[in-house]
Amino acid sequence: MRVHLVRHLAPIVAPGVCYGRSNIAVDLGLQARALPALRAQLPLDGPVYSSPLRRCASLASSLSAAVRFDARLVELDFGSWEMRHWDDIPRAEIDAWAADVALYRPGGGESVLDMAHRVAGFYDALVREAAPAAVVVCHAGTIRLMAARQRGLGPAAMAREAAQHPHAIGYGEIVVLDCV
Repeated sequence: MRVHLVRHLAPIVAPGVCYGRSNIAVDLGLQARALPALRAQLPLDGPVYSSPLRRCASLASSLSAAVRFDARLVELDFGSWEMRHWDDIPRAEIDAWAADVALYRPGGGESVLDMAHRVAGFYDALVREAAPAAVVVCHAGTIRLMAARQRGLGPAAMAREAAQHPHAIGYGEIVVLDCV
């Protein structure tokens, strides 16, 4: 199975704001301009999955009329940090997260390990479907964890990998995984 992971387009949010699980929109004009290039790179004859958050759901719905929304694809929940400027979050809290990115719950939200468990569940179910190809519209954190799962890692190793090797994934970027 070839899985095309598509990161959502740039959300409408001020620079420097933490917005993990926050349900924010994207510029629909930007989305309309990006759609032809995305469609040309994606196999749209198979299933299309999406995070239910607006920044993903809008794009996925523009790609397919039969999107399967799955809450396991949402971005990390940053708890009380959501929609706050990073500069307004106490330095001690950010340092505590940096000291243990995999297990710390930023803002009392969810840990990367928590997220890895739900993403692993989605990945495993997707692979069991055994479609030739699928499109998944989601978030950078979800993409990093899916790539770690594709390499055969369990949730704890997925969380450590994502925490130790953050890979910058651009808005609208497509990451392709060949899954068995």
